[in-house]
Amino acid sequence: MSTILAIETSTELASAALLHHGELLSRQSAGAQTHSDAILPMIQQLLAEAGLALSRCDALAFGVGPGSFTGVRTACGVVQGLAFGIDRPVVPVVTLAAAAQAVRAQVPQASEVLAILDARMGEVYWARYRARADGAWDVLAEPALSAAAEVRAEGHPLACGNGLTVYASDFTAEFCASQFAATYPECMPHARHVATLGQVYFAQGQALPAEQAQPFYLRNKVALTTAERELRDAAKGAA
Repeated sequence: MSTILAIETSTELASAALLHHGELLSRQSAGAQTHSDAILPMIQQLLAEAGLALSRCDALAFGVGPGSFTGVRTACGVVQGLAFGIDRPVVPVVTLAAAAQAVRAQVPQASEVLAILDARMGEVYWARYRARADGAWDVLAEPALSAAAEVRAEGHPLACGNGLTVYASDFTAEFCASQFAATYPECMPHARHVATLGQVYFAQGQALPAEQAQPFYLRNKVALTTAERELRDAAKGAA
């Protein structure tokens, strides 16, 4: 079984996880402003706890987006730098799929999940998934950016993500009862779920060379800032 190091920084919660021999270790830190400072120490703590060198990891998974511009760029830059340093591939995991995976971790029999994440500016990121027996997800509705009122449930899926509470005026109790089998607003992208999906994707041959790591945006793409490039280079040197 492969060893996967994962990070997820697309929301206000930064997290890191290590999946090794079936054991899942994780760390997290709240506050979007601390992501670039917190992620490398969390990785070091996880590796120390597991007694592993970074080079023992088979691949590095990361939350590719959509999400906070700064957050997804941070994840991409850190993972890319570390992967270059140990000559390992990267595994991008869509944050909406990671949110759906959070539901499956809580409700193992979950079949269809509609993930709805706050995109700010009065909008949400959303996508609909169907669980597969191999641990991955089929995409029933591709990731989209829209007003909350424009989200299309179809069928009667489980729904998750903080978009349900941030836009509670659109996702009223009556609306949710009519459209969703159940709601799990607390189920959000976390490195634990990125690691789990990353291991599945890695086994399926979906890893990429480090240089191909790119954030996934649904708004205008923004280049790495000087500070973010320095962070990536520091991560590369730390490896």
